[in-house]
Amino acid sequence: MTRRTLRWSVHGTLATAGLLAIAFTATGQTPPPADDPRFTGLSTVVESKDLSVARRRFEPGARSAWHSHDTGQLLFVEQGRMRTQKKGQALKELGVGESDYTGPSVVHWHGAVPSTHLIQVNVGFSGETRWMQKVTDAEYAGR
Repeated sequence: MTRRTLRWSVHGTLATAGLLAIAFTATGQTPPPADDPRFTGLSTVVESKDLSVARRRFEPGARSAWHSHDTGQLLFVEQGRMRTQKKGQALKELGVGESDYTGPSVVHWHGAVPSTHLIQVNVGFSGETRWMQKVTDAEYAGR
């Protein structure tokens, strides 16, 4: 592994730590007491057994096919830049620390920009992923 591969941005580290906390909560740990000094007001752990958290690397220009998720998907850019598009909407680009939520059953795609890689963190909320046709070069270019 190179030094560059090991380097994490502050945003990436914080976001990954937060997402790992979600995953840790899903392990069934005991919730904090109601008088927990870390919170003001009532705040309780919500069941998260159906959450999935993963990281994926896309090389420059690599992208997913069009697809949808039964219960939506949250994407977070840890490194590089992302292109994403929801069917019928304009192409969006996101940088480090930015995120995008796609609602249930919304057809979309995501991947790296042409000039640099992307490491994304994705959070799924259970349900199935439905895969469709590949994204064309024209769609990827925003035309």
